[in-house]
Amino acid sequence: MPDSPRQPIRGVVLQLCALFFFAAIDAVGKDLAQTFSLPLLVWARYTIHCLLMLIFLAPSMRLRLVSTRRPLIHVVRALLLVLVSLLALAALRIMPLAETTAIFLVGPFMVALLAARFLGETVGLRRWLAIVIGGAGALMIARPGGAVSLAGVLIVLVAALSYAIYQVQTRQLAATENSFTMLFYTALTGTVVMSLSLPWFWSGPMPSAREALLIASLGVGGGIGHFLVTRAFHHAPASTLSPLTYAQLIWATLLGWLVFGQFPDPLSVLGMLIIAGAGLFIALSERSTRRSVLRS
Repeated sequence: MPDSPRQPIRGVVLQLCALFFFAAIDAVGKDLAQTFSLPLLVWARYTIHCLLMLIFLAPSMRLRLVSTRRPLIHVVRALLLVLVSLLALAALRIMPLAETTAIFLVGPFMVALLAARFLGETVGLRRWLAIVIGGAGALMIARPGGAVSLAGVLIVLVAALSYAIYQVQTRQLAATENSFTMLFYTALTGTVVMSLSLPWFWSGPMPSAREALLIASLGVGGGIGHFLVTRAFHHAPASTLSPLTYAQLIWATLLGWLVFGQFPDPLSVLGMLIIAGAGLFIALSERSTRRSVLRS
């Protein structure tokens, strides 16, 4: 069946919905992390996500779902994302949702630096300036005496660095690998690793029926979010969708306020705007660079 024609507006809407799901599962995870062990929550997220892919994709894709010539990179990439999930929940346990999201979104600046080193991409003067400005925005949120703890900030920064490495590996794989295969190896590796480690690290109460549904929603919401991202890229190019990543800050701020009664102070809001502005500049610069390459 031929691909349907691209519809950029639909792609934008799907991407914004996906970002809402990601912010929502962060909010649910923050709430659950106050009671339950982090390995249990991460195990549930990956296991349910993996089951959903087996149910909805395996019957049609069959062996194509696991067919790859680079299984080791898939596994390493997946392990990085498992680490990101654990660190993000650890940070959310002690930090406000909006501030955690904002600091995590310094990741694209790290990607720009890593891409220059490992992918041979050029980081011009304007991008360097955007990286410095974005770092200044993060410092405004993580300033001494602010609303966030130093330990939480360090955890988020390690998570952002791990995610940046994950994204660089994603770029390396994207040229030859099917996007569903990449997503499945992530879910499968996370399921296997967390299933093996869960008996050693799970401690705490058994969830009630309501809590079990919330835990299950981590996997369902993550699966829906990733599916929406895939569909969004089917309808619109990356150059259109990438700048929308910072809309997750809006969702995180709203959910942090509505669910937890937490709203960033004025300096933190300014820092978030600076990070978003610098990140948008980098995303738009990449779009301009790609257009120039295509025209040449």
